[in-house]
Amino acid sequence: MTTEASRTAAVEFDGASLRLGSVDVLRGVSFQVASGETTVILGRSGAGKSSALRLVNRTLEPTAGAVRVGGRPTTEWDPIALRRRTGYVIQRIGLFPHRTVAANVALVPRLLGWERERLERRTAELLELVGLPPDEYAGRYPAELSGGQQQRVGVARALAADPPILLADEPFGALDPITRRELQVEFRRLATQLGKAVLFVTHDVREARRLGDRIVLLEEGRIVFAGSPAEFGESRLPAVVAFQPEDES
Repeated sequence: MTTEASRTAAVEFDGASLRLGSVDVLRGVSFQVASGETTVILGRSGAGKSSALRLVNRTLEPTAGAVRVGGRPTTEWDPIALRRRTGYVIQRIGLFPHRTVAANVALVPRLLGWERERLERRTAELLELVGLPPDEYAGRYPAELSGGQQQRVGVARALAADPPILLADEPFGALDPITRRELQVEFRRLATQLGKAVLFVTHDVREARRLGDRIVLLEEGRIVFAGSPAEFGESRLPAVVAFQPEDES
């Protein structure tokens, strides 16, 4: 049953389970993400983190329970309309190599039929927002950018159509530590400034504590902890303690 709280949530997992073949990937997962909140899904490889994201934009569907976006089960959404509400940032950025930075950023708005002036204005605005001045970067190609710059373009592209929900699947995992830290700071600033509902997947506890308003820890498809970064740091639950950095345990 949908509660008053769930009606106001941008994303709600309500006892969501996912079975693929003979494997229970997610088991009775329940949590909410409000607009303006970043929830980090933390866990080891195979815990079900990325699958949880895929339930939000209906590239997967729950086998039990429900995932709701804007108060509606994802199974009631037209998949294309739903995906237009969810920007997606991944580790392997997936930029089109033969398109300029500006053309990569403008991809979704162009498909939506935005007029040229609006398209150019939005592209320039986003490149400024992610620290890539359009006069310098709009005409470049992905091969002319560093890994960190490419990832910034990926973030800009995910935000281009101004979706209310942003999904990020280990977007900084392939970057060197210094660039990764810089982009974590930038991402946190953007999340605060833009007020999106953000679901961010990582296996890095430090990243989770830097970026999240809330942390959801998955273990074998089940939630074993959900709370603030401060509560995570103070928890003595064995599953949480096992994730603490050695210098903090």
